[in-house]
Amino acid sequence: MKLRESGMPEEAYWETLFDVPLILDRLGIDARLKNIVELGCGYGTFTIPVAKRISGVLTTFDIDDGMIERTRQRAAEAEAWNVLYFVGDVFADGFGSDAGTKDACLLFNILHCEEPVRLLAEAARLVRPGGAVLVMHWRYDAATPRGPNLEIRPRPEQIAGWAKETGLLEVEGPVIDLPPWHYGLRLGRRAEKILSE
Repeated sequence: MKLRESGMPEEAYWETLFDVPLILDRLGIDARLKNIVELGCGYGTFTIPVAKRISGVLTTFDIDDGMIERTRQRAAEAEAWNVLYFVGDVFADGFGSDAGTKDACLLFNILHCEEPVRLLAEAARLVRPGGAVLVMHWRYDAATPRGPNLEIRPRPEQIAGWAKETGLLEVEGPVIDLPPWHYGLRLGRRAEKILSE
């Protein structure tokens, strides 16, 4: 999958840009969720806290094997043993999961990719009816300390439009404020159909 590069800063600085417990609380990530898939683990900033909260398995993907190894190391240190790791391009290799088998899919800071509708449709395919694709992205604000260029940074209404284009997702509730620098959307998986691979 082509992700128009916005660059990853040094890990210690990256970690200061998120209020992880608040973000997970506001997105409703807790023990009611069993099996989740995450696209783009990065340094494991969200992987480990999510794994510690859910009641099942977190499957995480990253195209960078260095990021997978760093996340694996941090998960071991935190004794988060319910994480499965995959290196690869999900557009080329798939998510390796059957349709409708996940409670949620996490798409954090990734929808500035070149094919956001395709990514949302694949995420929706994995999620069971009644589940959700949980999105977080940088606010459309030049004052944010990081994030992709504003030219490619999606606004909430763009993501809502892309979700509608999939025919599988609908926005549930208002835009979620995720201070200090992000917003979130909960995209519910419609029940009427599940696409096969």
